[in-house]
Amino acid sequence: MAYLEEYARWSQQATDPDICAELAAIRNDDLEQKARFSTALTFGTAGLRGVLGAGTSRMNIYTVRRATQGLADYVNERFGGGCVAIAYDSRNMSTRFGEEVAGVLAANGITAWIYDRLMPTPMLSFAVRELGARAGVMITASHNPAEYNGYKAYGEDGCQMTEENADWVYRKIQSVDEFEGVKKIDFKEGLAAGSIRYIGDAVIERYYEEVKKQQVNPGICAAHPIKLVYSPLNGTGNEPVRRVLADIGVKDIAVVAEQEMPDGNFPTCTYPNPETKEALRLGLALCEQEKPDLFIATDPDADRIGVAVRDKEEYKILSGNEVGVLLLDYIIKARKATGSMPSGPVAVESIVSTPLAAEIARRNGVEMRVVLTGFKYIGEQILHLEQAGETERFIFGFEESCGYLAGGYVRDKDAVFASMLMCEMTAYYKSQGTTPYEVLEKLYEEYGYYRNRVLNFAFAGLDGPAKMAKVMDDLFAAPPAAVAGRKVEQVLDYRAGTRTDVLTGARESLGLPSASVCELRLAGGAAVIVRPSGTEPKMKLYMTAKENTAAGSEQTLDEVAADMKALLGLA
Repeated sequence: MAYLEEYARWSQQATDPDICAELAAIRNDDLEQKARFSTALTFGTAGLRGVLGAGTSRMNIYTVRRATQGLADYVNERFGGGCVAIAYDSRNMSTRFGEEVAGVLAANGITAWIYDRLMPTPMLSFAVRELGARAGVMITASHNPAEYNGYKAYGEDGCQMTEENADWVYRKIQSVDEFEGVKKIDFKEGLAAGSIRYIGDAVIERYYEEVKKQQVNPGICAAHPIKLVYSPLNGTGNEPVRRVLADIGVKDIAVVAEQEMPDGNFPTCTYPNPETKEALRLGLALCEQEKPDLFIATDPDADRIGVAVRDKEEYKILSGNEVGVLLLDYIIKARKATGSMPSGPVAVESIVSTPLAAEIARRNGVEMRVVLTGFKYIGEQILHLEQAGETERFIFGFEESCGYLAGGYVRDKDAVFASMLMCEMTAYYKSQGTTPYEVLEKLYEEYGYYRNRVLNFAFAGLDGPAKMAKVMDDLFAAPPAAVAGRKVEQVLDYRAGTRTDVLTGARESLGLPSASVCELRLAGGAAVIVRPSGTEPKMKLYMTAKENTAAGSEQTLDEVAADMKALLGLA
């Protein structure tokens, strides 16, 4: 069997002591050999992501070297050389992987620029643009559990790679043998020769200045101080977030001590995802002691935030959609009040984000562009504006998964910016005698009680992807006529790129790239989107409802969720 041959090949050729020890430990374990060697990590638009360990389906120095050789071949073939920027987060093996990437690039005649300490993902995007790099590599697995790490590849525009370029890199990787086909030099040797260089503090300072330019009420935090509880979730956010907040006048910060320092084992939560209550548990406990105005947590690579706001004596966790709605509404009102709203303002949200944001934009004369899930598509819209000389028109972009950005200084979501603007907004509302929670309630009263919910369904095992694909194929082939007693009025097939009006049979193009996503819009305003995750073996159901009361919307979501699980055969 092929996996046995591959295991034997690795056992003969691997020289790294840790990898050799792992291979020896599974010498008589056929199931483990099959799990590690029957498949290989696939390089896509999200790069690589997998469990750490020995094997072709794991993240290790050999899979990282192989991917980087493919990236180097792409850069040399497309651009004739140049430089590549590298950053890494707090995860286990991140520093080592970053240095391995640099060593392979340098051996291939490409200058490798790498930060000398862990940095957030947005700082990688910034460095690509600032240094004129041909590509970028961020070593991170974002919010995945501690046993994971990953390799995110960026294009020369600072966005995650387009599908076309990722395919180009993947083709190059396919021709590389991880042991004999990789060129590599020692990291210290590369530093001494100048083919590997550290990204200096000047670049970091310019990033901070660009973040601070995104304030819409400069000085408000100094004039109306707030108290903050903050958690970096043992990731990269501690230094940059606290630095920027100090610069704008947020001085009263209580940091969650157990989650302050970088730690790739994430000892306080098995899943360091700021969308989950578990990850926010210690911060919420500290809120009960400190009684802050606001609580913020940033994920390990500091591109997303979790937020809890004060409601009298309680702290309410806000969803990613609620934070996005609050920030969009605040930016619009503040920029109008200060006279800084550009002509023809543009906001961008993903297809799975709340339609409330689009309604707020519409009523305020802001163009809302809706794109596929993945912040690179928001970055792509910024690029289009930049190419037209209209970057200033972009005022805000967000995804429901807690990612936010304003300005064109980076092309990925930025938790440093989002933390700053959440503090600014909180200080402003405090100066007005109100709170973000009270403002959100008023928005619901004005626009209707929009409620959103996301359900996740795991598809574990080697056959998991095939099972997910079948669920999607069946749904595309035969969408239901009704969900929870509500007639399906429109079917949006993002794979075929069509919107079908079920009542008339009329069909039109969505004007978006193809994606394995199906959306059902129901009578009464509810909707459900079915989408396989692009980074994990799970399927997501995104549901939205709008009723006259919060309880009514929650009931609609309950009914839609129960029926969709039954229709799709999901446990």
